[in-house]
Amino acid sequence: MGKSILITGGARSGKSRIAETWVQKLGQAPIYIATATYTDSEMADRIARHQARRGPEWHTIAEPMDIVGALQDSDGAGPRLVDCLTLWLSNLMQDELDWRTEGDRLARSLAAQRSPVVLVTNEVGGGIVPENAIARAFRDAAGTLNQTIAEAVDEVYLAVSGYPLKVKPNDCL
Repeated sequence: MGKSILITGGARSGKSRIAETWVQKLGQAPIYIATATYTDSEMADRIARHQARRGPEWHTIAEPMDIVGALQDSDGAGPRLVDCLTLWLSNLMQDELDWRTEGDRLARSLAAQRSPVVLVTNEVGGGIVPENAIARAFRDAAGTLNQTIAEAVDEVYLAVSGYPLKVKPNDCL
């Protein structure tokens, strides 16, 4: 079984950079499973910056919906980075798909992976309660999804100002 790691943190906390560094250390031929889509020029610029930072040695799989399929198809080809679960959740919710079922499916699939998987997500519950129902539903869904995946992975880290803090395993639980 391949090692699985979840990295969470706030916006601009260094999650992706930390994850990229770790995936490169986990083996040759790193694979980036991208959940972002080109929705506007700002997002296109963000995607281009991520690609430039990673460099040409990364193989990118653009998969905004079927992460489980992308993991199954790439298993055995090298360590994988899924970036990010929060955008994936947004994609699922926007298309009115059952994000709970998909999250459970992803959690179950991690145990079957032979190659390492590092997943990135945003910690969205640390701020104020959003003023509208859609934003509250998204915040709640993200918290639930993050807990589901955190339970399924081997290790969880919280990114703070570019540094990872180990959260799991935790002998206190």
